[in-house]
Amino acid sequence: MMVSLALLLLGVVAAVVTPRLLARAEWPEREPVVALWVWQCVVAAVLLSFALSMTFSAAAAWTAVRGHVFAPAPHGVVEAYALGAHRPWSAVLAVVLASGGLWTATMLTREIHRARRRRRQSRDDLLVRSPVLPGEEPGEAPLVVLEADRPDAWWLPGAAPQLVITTAALRRLKGRQLDAVLAHEQGHARARHDWLLHCSGALANGFPQVPVFAAFRDEMHRLVELAADDVASRRFGRRTIALALVELNEERGVFGPGPAPDAQLPQRVNRLLSPVPRLTAGRRLRLTAAAALVPVVPLVVALVPGLRALG
Repeated sequence: MMVSLALLLLGVVAAVVTPRLLARAEWPEREPVVALWVWQCVVAAVLLSFALSMTFSAAAAWTAVRGHVFAPAPHGVVEAYALGAHRPWSAVLAVVLASGGLWTATMLTREIHRARRRRRQSRDDLLVRSPVLPGEEPGEAPLVVLEADRPDAWWLPGAAPQLVITTAALRRLKGRQLDAVLAHEQGHARARHDWLLHCSGALANGFPQVPVFAAFRDEMHRLVELAADDVASRRFGRRTIALALVELNEERGVFGPGPAPDAQLPQRVNRLLSPVPRLTAGRRLRLTAAAALVPVVPLVVALVPGLRALG
């Protein structure tokens, strides 16, 4: 029971403290790809802590579960976990955590179905606004141009991602700005940022009161844009992609004095026009390695009693 409580406490502390620590850090804006990795590792550690706590609680509450979990373990290892104590509370904790796991799976499944439905609807709308020519197959063209008065560009995820751009955007974007916008959208497609957005959205919608999941969703939306901006800027320059963002969004009131519908856009443009040096390769490597070790912590907590019994 103590191991279950320790894992539960570890997950709760990580879920509450980590968003605050990352919010105070300045390096995520300089290294959005590394920050994406760190967030994924932290959320994985939280989920793993809860999953392991559920497993040990169920093993303490029910002999049948204990037999499956500790089937190959020596008797001394089983005794080291003191699974016989606090059985009623163990059963309650196991049921609560199992319910949370089922709810997580349900929300993720719902998010995937919704995303597929939205994608099908978007492709159907695209076929209506831009019908295929004789001899073409729907979804075959990697680039689709739509007749529209509003400058815009976006990508449709899927097995064959498509980049969509309006004629108004083609008229406004000059020279390499169009190439920079396309590189930005291709950065989203190649990194499969849609999966990060779906998973983070499912967790945040399923557990709106858990700080780490709400922050995970918000940061995924912000960091994937910064990462795609960096992809485009490395190929065509920071000034080019910054001016392209201004051209595409100037008419939407994003850069006005009042509250903007997308407050991140001015921040993205300022970041591109006033670049801060990247972290050194050594520090990026250390951050990546340290983040990879975060999900190992719950495993260590779970295995310590057994390893002590064997040692």
